[in-house]
Amino acid sequence: MALAPLNLNQPTNLSWNCLGIRSELQDLKGLINVFNPVCIGLQETFLSSNNPLKLRGYNSVRKDTATVSNHSGGVCILTSNLYPSTPLPLHTSLQAVAVQVHARTLVTVCSVYLPPHDVISQQDIDTLVDQLPTPFILLGDFNGHSTLWGSDVTNSRGRQIERFISNNCLCLLNNDEKKYFHEPTHTFHSLDLAICSPTLLPLLNFTVGKDICNSDHFPIIVSYADSGCAIQYPPRYLFQRADWGNFMQLADIAECMVSTADITEEYKMSLIV
Repeated sequence: MALAPLNLNQPTNLSWNCLGIRSELQDLKGLINVFNPVCIGLQETFLSSNNPLKLRGYNSVRKDTATVSNHSGGVCILTSNLYPSTPLPLHTSLQAVAVQVHARTLVTVCSVYLPPHDVISQQDIDTLVDQLPTPFILLGDFNGHSTLWGSDVTNSRGRQIERFISNNCLCLLNNDEKKYFHEPTHTFHSLDLAICSPTLLPLLNFTVGKDICNSDHFPIIVSYADSGCAIQYPPRYLFQRADWGNFMQLADIAECMVSTADITEEYKMSLIV
């Protein structure tokens, strides 16, 4: 697989419209071998309740299509059992599932599929995000075109997603890379999005896989940025261990500076002097 290089020491989340997971298991295993993702958000799984999905080392949370004959839709999140996680119940008619997982910190990850011809109300998507504990990452195929994420034009679904991002003060991680190949016209488009809480924006990197993996969507990869150095924590002082006697001897403190009843005033006077 010719995929974008990443620092594999950084926790990674992956999202992919797989166009039927049962026929794409080997490709999915290949992606796992490359990226070792904490979470995998899948869209258009084409699963029904009688189709098992088991993948070694991963737990799954699914929302399947209504009937076996309806070979479209379905979402799933696979979560590595190396990280503590718990499913998050969602009260929504949308095709969406979510988990809370502790990688570096506790983060909510949600996988969404919005079918292109369904009428999606603004209230439905706003209500969905209201149920996601912050900070969260929203991954999925939104089927909306907008110049904001690299499309040539903006359609009605795209404008709706733009309002959703703006109204909820969210951040779009996407760059201008294309993520969907429309085979009938042999054109590339941007339908798959990664959206996050503002606090996560400076911590995350967004990349697009270079192998379409027998789907018509390229996988998208959201990883934690490498700071390049050790994490810097604010200093903490153990005042009870201080040698206050030695401090008093070494400090140039006059009696009048500590005898006043108003230390703020004394400080201001010292600045004048």
